Amino acid sequence: MSSSSSQPSLNRSIGLAGVVFLVISSMIGSGVFKKVSGMSADLGSPGLVLAAWAAAGLISLLGALSTAEIASMFPEAGGQYVYFKQIYGRFFAYLFGWATFSVIQSATIASVAFVFAESLVDMAQLPDLSASLPEGLRTFGLDPDFLPFSNLTVKIFAALLVWGLVLVNWRGIKIGNTLASVLATTIVVSIAAIIVMCFGFSDGSFSNLTNGTEGIPIYDRPGPDGAPPIGLFGAFFGAMLAAFWAYEGWITIGFLGGEIKDANRNLPRGLILGTLAVTLVYVVVHVAYLYAMPLEQIAAMKGGPGIAAVNILGSFAGNAGIMFLSLLILCSTFNATNASVVAAPRVYYALAKDGLFFPSASKIHPKFQTPHVALLMQGVWATALVFSGSFDALTDMLIFASFIFYGAGALGVIILRIRMPELHRPYKVPFYPVVPVLFAAFSALLVVNTIIDQPLKAGMGLILIGIGVPFYFLWDRKR
Repeated sequence: MSSSSSQPSLNRSIGLAGVVFLVISSMIGSGVFKKVSGMSADLGSPGLVLAAWAAAGLISLLGALSTAEIASMFPEAGGQYVYFKQIYGRFFAYLFGWATFSVIQSATIASVAFVFAESLVDMAQLPDLSASLPEGLRTFGLDPDFLPFSNLTVKIFAALLVWGLVLVNWRGIKIGNTLASVLATTIVVSIAAIIVMCFGFSDGSFSNLTNGTEGIPIYDRPGPDGAPPIGLFGAFFGAMLAAFWAYEGWITIGFLGGEIKDANRNLPRGLILGTLAVTLVYVVVHVAYLYAMPLEQIAAMKGGPGIAAVNILGSFAGNAGIMFLSLLILCSTFNATNASVVAAPRVYYALAKDGLFFPSASKIHPKFQTPHVALLMQGVWATALVFSGSFDALTDMLIFASFIFYGAGALGVIILRIRMPELHRPYKVPFYPVVPVLFAAFSALLVVNTIIDQPLKAGMGLILIGIGVPFYFLWDRKR
């Protein structure tokens, strides 16, 4: 006779160090190397650039502090899906799970894999296979950002990375976690080496940290067709949005709650320690960038070829520096893709166990103890997103969708304090209720700003989330 206890289950094998490494791995991808030129051009001040990175890190930390309280109370596979069931009920929790599959995590995997493949193709100087296609196919799509047959070589290699990591993580969480730990250590050490090289070997100067661009700042210049200037607040907010892509990913560790040892304590501790570590790394490495090269020169790279950090290091370390940083970008984007591939299927597994997703996603591999079918489903959809659009389109769409649920999670801390005051809380958010209120307010501001400034990408995100609503009623009726 079979019983639920005889079914394969997830294995609690991740300790505190593993949690910290997975948080770092989820966050450090491509943003720390790509975003500085655009932020420099838009803000025109080294101090404002550093302030934008620090502010984005602080806001991410507010989110991590808020989420950590709920994570300590419900340390189960599925992360926010489990939390939202307790706070808002099944339907809203389902919407988060569906959004994770349709937009948030699958688009994260696709976009970071895209940057990995872009760097690899550039290093190997491989030809773009799109050039051999008919003109009609190359320009076919919804928008200049959503062209399935453009940049074909990059998309093929991105898809190969996705499926390679699906197969690696099919064989067990220990393999994926070990890989994340090794790569995260390598990345942090390599970024430390970049900092040392910028300060020790460049012709930089601390005066670069106070000298901005000449002339009228971009945010005070009239926009296209005589539109009013966006102003300092608009420019700073836009710079923070750019930085948020580099901080994206801290939330995913909650998805692995069912596989963390002593999760009530290790999950919130690892989440906070990992977020703090990444914030420190980002601020210090950008001080090093700005020390090594005047902001005017960094700003001039906006919209140009290459990656800003590669150009900065190449200016004084030559081809060896370019190769070193190019390899580091490959390593960091590989690792960030792996971290998302590891974590997200646990949400679909939790959904399927509740009868709110494709039933086979609840299956656990009898030998490797992984949600192998959920891994396959995610691989298929992430591959479709790789071919659907560009890096910028994917990241804008997923940041918008993410912050809808990030803000709801922060408000959930307050709701649970009121509704369930008697529940044991191994960790409590400091400065309650200021921390969750501030994070929820910023999340709402970001969502509204995206709808106004980027209606197509916000609309695409909402459509992909909305497609899941009929499925909810179908699966709920069957359940």
